[in-house]
Amino acid sequence: MSIRPGDVFLLTRAASVQFARPITVRVIHHHADRPTYHGWTWIDCYQLDARGDAVARRELYVMPAGMVRQTDPPAASGRVAVRRATAQQVPRRAGGNTPTRRRAARAEP
Repeated sequence: MSIRPGDVFLLTRAASVQFARPITVRVIHHHADRPTYHGWTWIDCYQLDARGDAVARRELYVMPAGMVRQTDPPAASGRVAVRRATAQQVPRRAGGNTPTRRRAARAEP
């Protein structure tokens, strides 16, 4: 099996015993040059959530024979996971929009 950057796989116990709960990953780099036991390999990958967004970078030791290629991977939302405050969510300063003492003092001649 060829493993290329961008490939998406479902990893189960068939790939390694560490995957008691299956995870979906997108391959960043396949370390084919690293010496390992027969039938095993190292990959750098991003673990994906249900929406297809990367949630963690991982370096995994797996059996390629147990990796299930995903032909229809979840589409990444492409959105930044930062929650931005709207005008209604921004807390108001006590006293509303009244000038502070410092600004009021500067305004006087």
